[in-house]
Amino acid sequence: MTLPPLTLVLGGARSGKSRYAEALIEALPAPWTYIATAQAYDDEMRARIAEHRARRSRDWQTVDAPVALPEAIRNARAGQAILVDCLTLWLTNLLLAERDIAIATGELIAACREASAPIVLVSNEVGLGIVPDNALARRFRDEAGRLHQRLAAQAGRVVFMVAGLPMQVK
Repeated sequence: MTLPPLTLVLGGARSGKSRYAEALIEALPAPWTYIATAQAYDDEMRARIAEHRARRSRDWQTVDAPVALPEAIRNARAGQAILVDCLTLWLTNLLLAERDIAIATGELIAACREASAPIVLVSNEVGLGIVPDNALARRFRDEAGRLHQRLAAQAGRVVFMVAGLPMQVK
């Protein structure tokens, strides 16, 4: 199977995004890099992270990059396929750290362009529901939408996951 240099996998919570993205990468020769953006602030998040780690084989090399995602992509082993899970957690981390989202997004796109192996990005589609009731949540939704648009424009493939089923958008 051949992957384009950049694939974006979007979907709602528990839509099968991560498993689908992992399968795309696992169709390529091992080893693979898994760049995790989650931070375990509570027991529920620790359990989610443990669940993701438990299903991955030892062929995956995990790199934690809650904020320094472009740097993690640039520092990945040359020629080794990369999975980033997930962009909305990265965006949350950036917002809470009061980083410039436009600059960070530009750095992410540049790092993806420079990569020597395919990259699969996983992100939650958050723009399909009601308008959030507070300014921070509205900003998050808007920034996620802009991030997804910019990445989708660069990606060779965009997949939207629904109930575990991939729908190729691009």
